[in-house]
Amino acid sequence: MSQLKYLSAYPAHLKQQVQELIRQEKLGPMLKRRYPDIHQIRTDKALYEYAMALKSDYMRKSAPISKVIYDDKISVTRDALGLHTQIARVQGNKLKSKNEIRIDSVFKQAPEPFLRMIVVHELAHLREKDHNKAFYKLCEHMEPDYHQLEFDLRLYLTYLDQFGKLY
Repeated sequence: MSQLKYLSAYPAHLKQQVQELIRQEKLGPMLKRRYPDIHQIRTDKALYEYAMALKSDYMRKSAPISKVIYDDKISVTRDALGLHTQIARVQGNKLKSKNEIRIDSVFKQAPEPFLRMIVVHELAHLREKDHNKAFYKLCEHMEPDYHQLEFDLRLYLTYLDQFGKLY
């Protein structure tokens, strides 16, 4: 089951089911049935607008975001789908900070719910730095199907790892 690195924290019976879907060549068709279309958010500008719309809907009072971009340097192999960074700079006698969100560019060609889940995850880090109960509660507030999408995203990444592009 070494080929299931994205599912390592899940119970053995789930991993066995995924293993069986892979063996029967049903994982790809199942994902395509659940998520038939990929999004059209291809540019950094469109991604920024997408993230800002979510932020406006759910987190108006949180810190501002200066940049949201697709990043080729982030890699799912480094266990990062997206990154939230806070950059602090001294300007005169003031300390200014800027928040940036970077999304792995592999998600330029992915279903919109997966992109949404990653953006929601990174937005939640504006308020909660750690992956604690409050963090996941905020994620679920912004995306009620957060945990199912996270699991399905891990299935999608497993598929990409095993077979390459799905769409």
